[in-house]
Amino acid sequence: MMQAKPLTQEAFSAFGDVIEVSDNNEHFAINQGYTTRHHKLAAVETIGDGAQGIISIFRSTPLALPIKIGMMERHPQGSQAFMPLSDNPYLVVVAPKGELDLRKIEVFLAQSHQGVNYHTGTWHHFCLALNEVSDFLVVDRCGAGNNCDEVTIEEPQQITIEF
Repeated sequence: MMQAKPLTQEAFSAFGDVIEVSDNNEHFAINQGYTTRHHKLAAVETIGDGAQGIISIFRSTPLALPIKIGMMERHPQGSQAFMPLSDNPYLVVVAPKGELDLRKIEVFLAQSHQGVNYHTGTWHHFCLALNEVSDFLVVDRCGAGNNCDEVTIEEPQQITIEF
């Protein structure tokens, strides 16, 4: 069984970036002082000729509880960022780059003010909305070539969540 833990930049750094407003971020005033820009929270990675960064919205429906992880995916030609647009927590399920090792899967409980940017090649599960249907702003790669590898997990792994 996998236990969800709080999403922090330190805990998540091997997999990507946490996108959130923090006094620890590089930030400065813009727009005549009416806006604070939290600068360069994540970098968009794209690999391949003609590749480009795109912005989409994903609408995710919560899975039935208890949640079981039956697949993982990775994007070998670009990063992929998710920023929630709804006021609901969600789960982030990741594993290191390389061959998928089920023993190395980690689960994070993300709050509605936190986004994630998966590094190129990082294994992850699709968006796991909690509580109700939730929208996510997604920044990722579009272009020629296969940019999504999926693996089915023969014995789905159950997640425990403590709120």
